[in-house]
Amino acid sequence: MSYGDVSEEELEEIKRRKLLEMQRRLLEEERRRRLEREIEARKQAILRRILTPKALERLYNVKLIRPDIATYVEDQLIALAQAGRIRTPIDDETLKAILAEIHARTRREFKIRIKEK
Repeated sequence: MSYGDVSEEELEEIKRRKLLEMQRRLLEEERRRRLEREIEARKQAILRRILTPKALERLYNVKLIRPDIATYVEDQLIALAQAGRIRTPIDDETLKAILAEIHARTRREFKIRIKEK
């Protein structure tokens, strides 16, 4: 079927469908972003409640350098707090110990071996 065989009405219908699909995708994307912002706001509120200001600042600094570790620590702290398994507020020294433990577990050592022939 070539464009010469398609009537104006059919072209308008195709355009209308494409426009509706694009609008639906944009709305869905906006909903997803809004949900992510709400979840992040809730996480931050919980973290402000369970961490001292200095510990929270340290966690933000870690997030700049190692977002994967910071997100892991945030998620674990929130889960423990919600389960009532940690005493709050967590101070900077305690957070440093937690981060040191995680760093020790996730650190990779690289050894270079040179074999001579």
